[in-house]
Amino acid sequence: MEKQNLILAFESSCDETSVAVVADGHKILSNVIATQINSHKRFGGVVPEVASRHHIEQITICIADALAEAHVGYDDLDAVAVTYGPGLVGALLVGVSAAKTVAYAHHLPLIPVNHMAGHIYAARFVKPFEFPLMALLVSGGHTELVYMQADGQFEIIGETRDDAAGEAYDKIGRVLGVPYPAGKVIDEMAHQGQDTFKFPRAMMDEDNFDFSFSGLKSAFINTVHHADQIGETLDKNDLAASFQASVVDVLTAKTMRVLEQYPVKQLVLAGGVAANHGLRERLQAELPVKFPNTELILAPLKLCGDNGAMIGAAGYIQYQQQKFGDASLNADPSLEFDWMPNMVH
Repeated sequence: MEKQNLILAFESSCDETSVAVVADGHKILSNVIATQINSHKRFGGVVPEVASRHHIEQITICIADALAEAHVGYDDLDAVAVTYGPGLVGALLVGVSAAKTVAYAHHLPLIPVNHMAGHIYAARFVKPFEFPLMALLVSGGHTELVYMQADGQFEIIGETRDDAAGEAYDKIGRVLGVPYPAGKVIDEMAHQGQDTFKFPRAMMDEDNFDFSFSGLKSAFINTVHHADQIGETLDKNDLAASFQASVVDVLTAKTMRVLEQYPVKQLVLAGGVAANHGLRERLQAELPVKFPNTELILAPLKLCGDNGAMIGAAGYIQYQQQKFGDASLNADPSLEFDWMPNMVH
């Protein structure tokens, strides 16, 4: 039996502490996730200082659990991968420090991974990538269309100019009285309601591939406040359905338009909002009709949120390409796609 390349992967960019052991970039031997949702719920969003403290408390426990669950020791590992951005700087630093320590102590190469690349590579656990491919990356902080001509090559074709889709979900969740994180509950409510409010579809017909969700968020909030002022009760499920219809319409329309200009073999849906059933259903319905030769790969539901396994999958590509970091690796909270510092070839 051929030796597997085992990567210990760290993810701590926001409010999930996760450590995973991934074999050959596509087999999950363990994927331990310590979530902090209950700690942040009462604040209606992630508090960076609280998040960082939780990461410090959890990280060594997660390492031990990940190695035990995978039935491996440090001597079995081939490399250590870690998210170094984008994300909350204090949270990122915990993962980066832990990964650097393990790599240094056990003489292992260190692989700095872009968090957004990790989200895309979550889909690699479904099947191998075929290039060129397009990724629709929809998360709390990012909404992007990313074109890939090869492994590890990312070109942003379109992105949000203001709120990301996930951010808009959380903001309107507060108005609806839905606890943080609001996306899953709003998705469930949307399936019970109708699109009766016809909220705006911003930039849907503009000749570009960018997104904007702040106008939708404002229209939603204004509708609810106006109803409150005149003592009118609005159907919350209809509000949720109308909001989601706008988001899904825009995301789908832009994605279909980008595929006309960039013919690809695969379309990958990834990121936290990729767990949204409304969006998944729409892409599954429309893509085969409009682009029968483009295969849709949906990131597995359990890997749409932040997790170490996706970092291991993205890290494996860099491992093969010998793109390693060194002791000077630092957290980069506003990391962009095209920039790889501290790389030693």
